[in-house]
Amino acid sequence: MLFLCLGLDTAVLGPTLPALAEQTHTPLGRMGWLFLAGAVGYTLGTTLGGRVFDRVRGHPVLGMAQLTTAALNLLVPLLPWFWLLLGVLACQGFANGLINTGANTLLVWTHGERVSPYMNGLHFCFGVGSFLAPMLVAQVIGVPGGYYWAYWSLAACATLVSLRLLTLAGHPQPAYHHDSGPRALVGTRISSPLVISAALFLFFYVGAEVAFGGWVYTYAVTLKLASAVGAAYLTSGFWLSFTLGRLISIPLATRFTPPQIVLAALCICLSILAMVIIIPDSSVILWIAALGLGFGMAPLWPTGFTLAGQSLTLTASVSGMILLGDSFGCVVLPWLVGQVMEAIGPRALVYLVFGSLVGDVLAFVAMLRLRPVLNRQLFVSSAQDNGCP
Repeated sequence: MLFLCLGLDTAVLGPTLPALAEQTHTPLGRMGWLFLAGAVGYTLGTTLGGRVFDRVRGHPVLGMAQLTTAALNLLVPLLPWFWLLLGVLACQGFANGLINTGANTLLVWTHGERVSPYMNGLHFCFGVGSFLAPMLVAQVIGVPGGYYWAYWSLAACATLVSLRLLTLAGHPQPAYHHDSGPRALVGTRISSPLVISAALFLFFYVGAEVAFGGWVYTYAVTLKLASAVGAAYLTSGFWLSFTLGRLISIPLATRFTPPQIVLAALCICLSILAMVIIIPDSSVILWIAALGLGFGMAPLWPTGFTLAGQSLTLTASVSGMILLGDSFGCVVLPWLVGQVMEAIGPRALVYLVFGSLVGDVLAFVAMLRLRPVLNRQLFVSSAQDNGCP
């Protein structure tokens, strides 16, 4: 439920932008700053979360962060000034950054090497929330108060989840709290290259996901590959297949290793984008691409993070550094796509997403190449501890 609420929070802003622009008497073009404010807050929350969860009990922090998002959702439809709305969404992004870091880290601490299906399940819930948010907005449009009820419904859901978190007993602890032996030592010694490659993996992946999901509507309409209504359904189809992919990846994670899943998913995504590059003017191919990319991208984030967790000692600080790749990925490529599309045309979207996923492949290869280094250093440290030269 925690990540279901995170998905709802993340996806509800887009469908309510016109109403919020009218509420604050702001031109719709300026409303894009709300996404940037949320991303900046999210990055700061992710960075701080890495320090917080290594030092204090995780469940109360998650509960208070979720309660904060509930209070801010109550305020969003009541704010008459754009600058105040900007500040509130930055604070909400900060709380969501704490939630993202904490939930992923505590899940790895709880399940250890067996975390893969649980990680996929966690992010499936995020996909469900992202898919449900536009539907919730659509349902309340004709109700008196309209979009107010969308935000207040999210606030009620978040409050219930926060109360549950605040009453949970027990506290997951990182591996190094239980293991003072060579693996903990090795994880500390070689963390930097692995952390950088894992952060780059999330950076390139999240950039590709957000850029395609956010710009495919404009791509389809501008190239006259779909009407406005058809492009909206195309975008919904992408997120629906993304959610289904997350669901199917849960049992797959029990049968296949993370490297196998990541390799297969990246091959699917690159093959589909190559098809769009070769046949750029077909609406049928674009639909196949939207549905196939959503499905292929779905397991990459949770499986990549799981691979990182299996490759080093994952403290909350390390988690926070890796998740900075996620935070920056949400901002950089989507912004770059907008600039390039305006300069040279909408076809740039496919090439930039393809290039980002190639970067993902390189980061993935780097992660795999660094894992044997970890194992060799672990063997050497263990031998030295046993008195071997």
